[in-house]
Amino acid sequence: MKTRFHWIVGNGLPEHSAILEAVPGVGNVGKLVVDALVEKHPSRTIGWILHPDFPPHATLSKEGLMSPPRLDINSVILPDGKTIITIGGDLQPMTANGQFEVSDSILELAKKYETPQLLVLAGLAAGAEDRNIHVICADAKIRKSLEKNDITVTSEQPSSGMIGIAGLLISLSPLHEVPAIGLVADTIGASADVLAADRLASWIEEGLDLPLKLDLDTTEKTAKTLLENMEVSGTINEILETGENQSDSNFYA
Repeated sequence: MKTRFHWIVGNGLPEHSAILEAVPGVGNVGKLVVDALVEKHPSRTIGWILHPDFPPHATLSKEGLMSPPRLDINSVILPDGKTIITIGGDLQPMTANGQFEVSDSILELAKKYETPQLLVLAGLAAGAEDRNIHVICADAKIRKSLEKNDITVTSEQPSSGMIGIAGLLISLSPLHEVPAIGLVADTIGASADVLAADRLASWIEEGLDLPLKLDLDTTEKTAKTLLENMEVSGTINEILETGENQSDSNFYA
């Protein structure tokens, strides 16, 4: 296994209520939620996930130091005092082998530190009028538990499958006995769909009783930073006003 964990604070995960994972994808919906949590609440980067199949693009940190391509592991303290872990970044491995190895290593980490729930956040390209949150899982026991709590688990999506780390984390989770679910928001497919991210965060609060306490202003600020990093032209208002699908794909990412 080529995946490497580099710990900056401590030597593993602190006690936590959940892991929230997201990488860039359709609408960057999950990434907006994860980045906004790190931005708004007390947080610190406690580790990196490294793999040789990440794009070979080192970046300059806020401290003016070069940092390797990676996924960040952050510890975030929510307003009720609970700690959650976020895993995210601006990339994922460029190969199928790399994506499998990183996903498998994240699940091993979650198993080792007895993660109560792993939430994989993503977006699905849909029409401007579609505002669903699709709940998916790979374990019949997890599905039964969710349905007992009046949470509907989709049986029709993903109709075209799920690619990358997101799909692997969910589908491999039963092999590691990690309680993982995918939460996928319909999105217009813009580079940073703030409204879809806001719906996703609200669903997590209500459906899973995790007080994320995000607001639209924080999410918009996070989206502006994301767009600057992506060197995407256009304003947040232009993105919010567009009603066109930018992708016909049913793949989640």
